[in-house]
Amino acid sequence: MPVGALIVLAAIGFTAITTELLPSGLLPRISADFKVSEATAGYLTAGYAAIIVVTVIPLSMALARIPRHFLLIALILTFAASNALVAIVSDFGAAMGSRVVGGIAHGLLWSAMAPFVARIVPAHKVGKALAIVFSGNSLGLAIGAPVGTALGNLLGWRAAFLVLAASGVVLAILAVWLLPPVRRIPDTPHPSLRKAIAQPGVKTVAVGWPLMLMAHFALFTYIAPFLREVRLPDFSIPLSISVLGVAGLVGIWIAGVTVDSRPRRWHLITVAGVVASLLLLPLVGNLAGGLDLPAALVLMFVWGTGIGAMGIYNQSAILRAGGEYRDAANGLTVLTIQVGITIGAMFGAAALTFAGPALIPAAAALPAVVALVLIMAGRRHAYPPGREERRSEIPVSGP
Repeated sequence: MPVGALIVLAAIGFTAITTELLPSGLLPRISADFKVSEATAGYLTAGYAAIIVVTVIPLSMALARIPRHFLLIALILTFAASNALVAIVSDFGAAMGSRVVGGIAHGLLWSAMAPFVARIVPAHKVGKALAIVFSGNSLGLAIGAPVGTALGNLLGWRAAFLVLAASGVVLAILAVWLLPPVRRIPDTPHPSLRKAIAQPGVKTVAVGWPLMLMAHFALFTYIAPFLREVRLPDFSIPLSISVLGVAGLVGIWIAGVTVDSRPRRWHLITVAGVVASLLLLPLVGNLAGGLDLPAALVLMFVWGTGIGAMGIYNQSAILRAGGEYRDAANGLTVLTIQVGITIGAMFGAAALTFAGPALIPAAAALPAVVALVLIMAGRRHAYPPGREERRSEIPVSGP
């Protein structure tokens, strides 16, 4: 196992996810700096995801002949340049353009990652290698954005993007050193994608996973306006982001110890927890006098735990459901996940505009409820029981 290469790839994934999410936690500072509304500033996240949806498949096909390790290194450097430009420009339009460039690199990165991993490890270790690499995704969601937000609040939001840019340069140097060259294998994206979609369970995971991210980003993108609306102090914004990050690590741990043995039961528990916390957030305490901070933090901890766990459960589910076409199935989820993030940020903006900040969590709960129903219905192919769950279901015969 090329452990060094896998760790570098996980770190690249961590940086990519942190890059995507960072504007959400720094929304008030960014909107004030560029003199735009917070709803408009939220499009730095929504636009980043939207460009991935439009470009990931055609550009992946167009760049199929480029050796994967060269492409990955180029994409890392593109991330670094995008973050550096966002940090130094003074116009919101220029910042948006820089984010679009980063979004294009993001989609290509995740579409190339799994096939590259499959080519540098033995066939019987591909699943373990992908788990290592895609842990960077979960860690970026759980702690990358919270740490970046804390850094941005401490040093300024532009400094946080500059740190990400510098990290990208360092990772590019490590990638040159540690990523092995691989022989190009001709890609056939159209047939494999069709066959992947035809696999039982793939469509359910490719819809259920983005629905959970839609719920998450509907509230996470506009967490600052919500907290201010319910009259919590300003320090509750970075505190809430930190709580979500710590909770995400707990969720990753829970998923790590249950994903092989009891994935269905614990996936249902964690998603149900997200639904409950989102529904209860607007109701806890007396909104007229302000939301109770300890109760809000408890609900956010439950929410963050579920989001941290669901990435691992769904990554495992899509690889299992995709079978021999799991690379293509994984590429499909790259696209649908970005659709979920894009719609989530836009859905949150609509809830902010038409329902008011206090009701954003209730609106975010709606797609989470649909995802919960899909998980419950996908028992056979999409989200089947694990080995311990199957063992407990075997009837005991005899006297």
